Amino acid sequence: MKILSFLLALTFLLPLFFLSQTNADLYSDKQALLNFAAAVPHSRKLNWKSTTPVCTSWIGITCNANGSHVLAVRLPGVGLYGPIPANTLGKLDRLTTLSLRSNFFSGELPSDLLSLPSLQSVYLQHNNFSGTIPSSLSPQLNSLDLSFNSFTGNIPLTIQNLKTLTSLYLQNNSLTGPIPEINISGLKQLNLSYNHLNGSVPSVLQKFPTSSFEGNNMLCGPPLNQCLAFVPSPSPSPSPSPSPSPTFLLSPPTNSKKPTNGSKKKLNTGSIVAIAIGGSMVPLFLFLMIVIWCLKKKDEDNVAQKGKIVRSEKPKEDFGSGVQDAEKNKLVFFEGSSYNFDLEDLLRASAEVLGKGSYGTTYKAILEEGTTVVVKRLKEVVAGKREFEQQMEAVGRVGQHPNVIPLRAYYYSKDEKLLVYDYVTAGSLFSLLHGSNNFGRTPLDWDSRVKISLGTARGIAHIHSAGGGKFIHGNIRSSNVLLTQDLQLHGCISDFGLTPIMSYPSVPCRCAGYRAPEVIETRKSTQKSDVYSFGVLLLEMLTGKAPVKSAGQDDLVDLPRWVQSVVREEWTAEVFDVELMRYHNIEEEMVQMLQIAMACVARVPDMRPTMDEVIRMIEEIRPTDSVSQPSEEKKGSDTHIPSSIYP
Repeated sequence: MKILSFLLALTFLLPLFFLSQTNADLYSDKQALLNFAAAVPHSRKLNWKSTTPVCTSWIGITCNANGSHVLAVRLPGVGLYGPIPANTLGKLDRLTTLSLRSNFFSGELPSDLLSLPSLQSVYLQHNNFSGTIPSSLSPQLNSLDLSFNSFTGNIPLTIQNLKTLTSLYLQNNSLTGPIPEINISGLKQLNLSYNHLNGSVPSVLQKFPTSSFEGNNMLCGPPLNQCLAFVPSPSPSPSPSPSPSPTFLLSPPTNSKKPTNGSKKKLNTGSIVAIAIGGSMVPLFLFLMIVIWCLKKKDEDNVAQKGKIVRSEKPKEDFGSGVQDAEKNKLVFFEGSSYNFDLEDLLRASAEVLGKGSYGTTYKAILEEGTTVVVKRLKEVVAGKREFEQQMEAVGRVGQHPNVIPLRAYYYSKDEKLLVYDYVTAGSLFSLLHGSNNFGRTPLDWDSRVKISLGTARGIAHIHSAGGGKFIHGNIRSSNVLLTQDLQLHGCISDFGLTPIMSYPSVPCRCAGYRAPEVIETRKSTQKSDVYSFGVLLLEMLTGKAPVKSAGQDDLVDLPRWVQSVVREEWTAEVFDVELMRYHNIEEEMVQMLQIAMACVARVPDMRPTMDEVIRMIEEIRPTDSVSQPSEEKKGSDTHIPSSIYP
């Protein structure tokens, strides 16, 4: 009976014991993180609070499945300052991933940090750490990146013991001494460039490219230049004299016949002249060599400061195939952005092509922590870096409006220009108007179309009001009108402000059907040409026809001309989208919207209304209490379109 009671008590107490142990472990990790946050200044305040759960709400923290331990700390580019205090992060004994790159850390690394027994991936690049690299390293390390810091001293010999290491990046530091024999079969990426290493490259590392070792002036051997062998001066010929004088080495071989006094005098004079010339040339030669070495050293230091090499491997994603190593981690975010990633995170994200337009290819990128953004890879950019950055800054300021998709960040290099936007889940107006019904597409009702058009008009009007009233969009089309989850909300305009930095396409593109006649002729966009494009968009919404080049067609659909020809013949049933004919009591509103559209697409720019006037006209055609209802009886309605719609 006692044994049974003991077993029952044990069955009850064991879960409580393990639960209390789990809570104790997590409490220890939580306290270590709080101590770290309290000791390290940061420009953007972390949301780490003792009253909130660590594993589900703390930024940059990942726990194991049962929430008992912290497995990863990822805080790239969050503005952390100063040294990492000991006995803080070093107490996370189950930590596997540590990413603190692109911050402002300084001082020496605490010895307890890199020796954590479970640590596998360390990313501390682009900080200002100094001192020597700790020799006590976790045996589980497979990725170690300490590049772009100020580490000194030798490369630790203990790196040779890291049998699971696959990538090692120590470039752009001030490391000295020889390279250890890092004989690790699984090592795939290595970069030791732009340090002060000396000696020869170990034979086991000669399989790596030149870029892995360049910028070390005292380093030689494959794949760099061959090391110069030391050749000692030949010893003098045997001579009765115990120690030949220096003049003997400079004199020609002696003859058996003694020279006369005159010849001896002449020889001595020639020797003196040779010595004088040689003595004057040697300092000059040494001076020139020192000058050349200093100039070369200065150039290499400048390149190293600019960060010439970051990674030897190419990025995996299509939208980052042209990202230059020298420009990495220069993703420029705008004020108000809540994203917590850098360019390296973006390039590792999985990418899906959303579409290809006249300005470039658009991708949906899903980052490791689950954040989803839209990345636009620009092509045919003609602006230089300064002009590009100034235009992006202007675009960033204009994006603060509920009907405008804001630009969150941008990246510029010689070969690649990337823009980062929020990802809008409901898609574009183009996809909802022209998508296939076979894939669950829901037809847009009249209420939604009016509200989306009104929201888009407000967004364009806001853009036109920016920059002293001189800002233009330049690329208005239905694929650039994005919608929120709730279709009753207004549409938002995107992809604005890029025209000034782009080259005009030499061949007609898919957006040519939206361009005003004067833009096709002058290749210059204006606010009036934006109004024309918006008028085409309204016609697209009313007719259900896309003014773009379709597969198998040679010509673009000229919507304004087509609508005018249909209306002149009074074939009114052919004008409006058949999906709208199911709704009753909307004929008058559709006609009024058609009149607005045709006013916008007037061939003479000065005859077109402003976007503020367009907003007022759209607001006036809609009674606030009217809601259209579908009706099967209204299919095939033959509404008369008055001739006054012609501009």
